[in-house]
Amino acid sequence: MTADQLRLRIREIPDHPKPGILFKDITPLLADPEAWRVACEAMAAPWDGQGITHVVAVESRGFLFGGAIAARLGAGLVPVRKPGKLPFERSREEYALEYGTDALEMHVDAVGPASRVIVVDDVLATGGTAAATVRLVERHGAAVVGCGFLIELSFLGGRAAVGKRVESVITY
Repeated sequence: MTADQLRLRIREIPDHPKPGILFKDITPLLADPEAWRVACEAMAAPWDGQGITHVVAVESRGFLFGGAIAARLGAGLVPVRKPGKLPFERSREEYALEYGTDALEMHVDAVGPASRVIVVDDVLATGGTAAATVRLVERHGAAVVGCGFLIELSFLGGRAAVGKRVESVITY
C-alpha cells in the first residue's frame, strides 16, 4: 500500500472545526487494519538504526501512532499532554496560538541526557505544537533526532518552524 493509497483513506471535512478549514479526518485510515499497519510502519521506518530510546507522542492523536512506533522501534513511550493531565511532577512549555497561548506538559523524569528522541504526532500544520514539544524535551537534556507525522500540510510552513529533521508519510 502506497502513500497515495493511504491518502484515499483520509476523509476531508469542509469547515471543521471552523469555516474555511478542510479537516483531514484520519478515522477511516485507523479503521482499516492494513492501512493502519502500513501507516505505522511508514512512520517508524525512517528512524531504524538511529538509536531511538524514546518516542514522545503529543496529545491526543499522536498517542495513537506513538505507541505503535515505540513498540516497533523498541523504544519507550512518553506522553506530552495538555496542562493538568499528568499526575507526577511536570515541566511545562507554553507556545503561541493564532489567538492566545497554549501549553504542553511532560513528566520531569521522562527523558534525560542519554535519551535519543523522536517527536510524533498525526499532523504537522504550522509547527507550533511540534516546536514546543522539541523545546520541552531538549530542556531535559535529551537529543531530539527528529519529528514524524502521518500528514504534513506543507503550505502552512510547519517544517521550518520545527527546526529538526521532519519525516511525513502524506503531504498536502
